Amino acid sequence: MSELTLTVMRLGFLAVLWLFVIVAVQVIRSDLFGTRVTQRGSRRGGDTGRQQTGRQAAAAAAPPQQRGQQAPSGGRQRRGAPTKLVVSEGTLTGTTVALQGQTITLGRAHDSTIVLDDDYASSRHARIYPDRDGNWIVEDLGSTNGTYLDRTRLTTPTPIPLGAPIRIGKTVIELRK
Repeated sequence: MSELTLTVMRLGFLAVLWLFVIVAVQVIRSDLFGTRVTQRGSRRGGDTGRQQTGRQAAAAAAPPQQRGQQAPSGGRQRRGAPTKLVVSEGTLTGTTVALQGQTITLGRAHDSTIVLDDDYASSRHARIYPDRDGNWIVEDLGSTNGTYLDRTRLTTPTPIPLGAPIRIGKTVIELRK
């Protein structure tokens, strides 16, 4: 083998080794300091460069009626149908998201509707969405630690009864009127 080939292989190996070290440091840093949550488009204007917690992100994404304003009642609602999703346990306890027929995503990713700062949550952990009949469905999105509906691990999209706890790691979420 020529000296040039040996030198090129050494430099290639050194570059791959440094790439591995840099990636390992980034993984350790994200585990120690968590993911960076940035503010989504603000409806009232304001400081978009500021960091915020998961609770603030959920509040910023909440519709006007959650913040004390009344939304126009253009859509039909079934009597006794849930109107909000409430976090009852975990770091986001007290967070409320109004249900308006849109899909709600749950996970560690910064673009989730509810950002979970939980070691047991995946980036895209679960989603909650309405079906054609007005029922709400919870679906696990292939998470490592699973999504539980009333102590039962979900394997298929499942309708959510009113008040039934949905557990993702240490976070518990419920549908309420």
